[in-house]
Amino acid sequence: MPQIVSRVAAAAAASTLVLAAGALTASGQDAASAIGGERLGRSAVQVAPQAGAPALPPELTGRSWLVADADTGEVLAARNAHLQLPPASTLKMLFADTVLPKFDRAAEHKVTTAELANVGAGSSLVGVKENLPYRVEDLWRGVFLSSGNDAVHVLANMNGGLQQTVAEMQDRAQTLQARDTKVISPDGYDMDGQVSSAYDLTLFARAGLRNADFRSYCSTRTAHFPGGLDKLTGQRTSFDIANTDRLLGKYPGLIGVKNGYTTNAGATFTGAAQRGGRTLLVTVMHPDAQARVYDEAAGLLDWGFAAAGKVQPVGQLVEDTSAARPATTTGGGGTAPVAPAAQAHPQAVHGRDPGLAPAAWTAIALGAALALWAAGRTAVRRRTARAAAAPAALPHPGATAVGGRGRRGLARRARALVRDALDFRP
Repeated sequence: MPQIVSRVAAAAAASTLVLAAGALTASGQDAASAIGGERLGRSAVQVAPQAGAPALPPELTGRSWLVADADTGEVLAARNAHLQLPPASTLKMLFADTVLPKFDRAAEHKVTTAELANVGAGSSLVGVKENLPYRVEDLWRGVFLSSGNDAVHVLANMNGGLQQTVAEMQDRAQTLQARDTKVISPDGYDMDGQVSSAYDLTLFARAGLRNADFRSYCSTRTAHFPGGLDKLTGQRTSFDIANTDRLLGKYPGLIGVKNGYTTNAGATFTGAAQRGGRTLLVTVMHPDAQARVYDEAAGLLDWGFAAAGKVQPVGQLVEDTSAARPATTTGGGGTAPVAPAAQAHPQAVHGRDPGLAPAAWTAIALGAALALWAAGRTAVRRRTARAAAAPAALPHPGATAVGGRGRRGLARRARALVRDALDFRP
C-alpha cells in the first residue's frame, strides 16, 4: 500500500508540471503569437533597442504594423502584428502569388461578359472590355498598377472560377503559415469575414517577391493598357495607366509592393525597399487617415534601415512550407533574387513571460496538496508499523502525526516544486 501511495504522490507531482506546462503552451497557442514568436501576439509596440538604436517614428497611428528584414525574416518592430483586419486590395498579393505562376505572360485570353459580371459595385477598375483579347501580362499590370478588380476576375475565371481561386488562395495562405487570413473574394473587395493581418500580408509580399514576374509588375510605375476598338479605323486603342502606390518612384529604393483602400478596411499598405544591400518589408494597416499610410510606412522603413544591427528581433517571419514552390514563372520574366530561407523560429521570444497563467497556478497548488497528502499518509503508515514492531519506542520530542523532520522535508520539497514551476518557461 505505501508503494501505491508513493506512486500517487509521484504522479501528482509529475502531473503538476505537465499541467503547468500545458496551460502555458495552450495560452500561447490560443493567441496568434504562436506564429513567429510570442511578442508578435501582443497589442503594445514591440521593439528591443540596443545601444545607439534610433527611436521609432513618434506618430504611428496604424492599428497594426510591422517592419522586417526580407532576407533573414527577422521582425525588427511591430504592433498588433496578428490583429485580424480587412485587408482591402493588399490581398491581391496572395492572389498573385497563388495564380501568377500558372499562366505564360505572353498568352492571350478573350474576355467574356460572364467573367466581368460579378465585379463588386464601386470596385477599382483598369478598364477591361468584354469580347476582346488580352495578354496575360497586360491583365497582371491591371492588377498591380490599377488594382483592377475586373482584371482579377478575368484571371480568376481563367483559373477555374472565383470559388476555386478562393480555395486555392486559402490553401496557399496555409502553406505560408498565414493563419490570420480568411479569403472570401480574390480581389480584396469588402466581404463579411474577410480578414488578414500585418504579419500575413508581409508573408505574402515576401513570397511574391521571389517570383521575377511578380517583382517586375509591382515595381512598374506606368504602362500602356489595351483599350477598345476605334470605331473609325477598327484598330485597337490603348491608354496609359499609373501605379497607385504613392511611394513608388518617390521613396529611395522602393520595390513595390501593394496598396489598398476601402471604406471598411481603411488604408492598407505593404512595401519593400532596398538600401545598402539590405531589403526591408513594411506593412501598415488602418491608420487614422488614408494618406498617413504612406507617411507611416516610409517612417518605419527609414527607422528600419537606421536601426540595422542596433535592435534585437522581436519575432520571425516563418517560411513557406510547400516543398516545391517555383521561384519564377516560365513566361520570360527572368530569375528574381530569392531571399535565402531563414531558419524558422516559431517560438522566438526575446524577454521572459510576465507570469504564469491561472491554470498553471491551480495545477501547482493542486499537485503540491496531493503530494503533501500522499506523503503524509505514507509517513503515518510507516510510523504505525514501527510502533507496532517496537512498542517501547518513544516518539521524537515535538513530533506530529507526520513527523517533525518529515513535515519540514515535505515543506521544503513543496517550496522547491513551486520555485521550479515559477522558473519554468516554454
